[in-house]
Amino acid sequence: MAKKRTKKKSFSAVKAVKSNARDRVGQPKPERVIEDAAREEKRREKHKATLGEMLSGDE
Repeated sequence: MAKKRTKKKSFSAVKAVKSNARDRVGQPKPERVIEDAAREEKRREKHKATLGEMLSGDE
């Protein structure tokens, strides 16, 4: 069985520029996932609790 020839890689300017930038600046920091708060929680943060809510103890 004959071996397959390896495909000749073509030049990519984008990859060359990114590689050059990584060499000079360094790798970018990994992405962190920040969870979004629920809509109601955001809404409660905006408004102070009323006297009735404070006395009833419902949160």
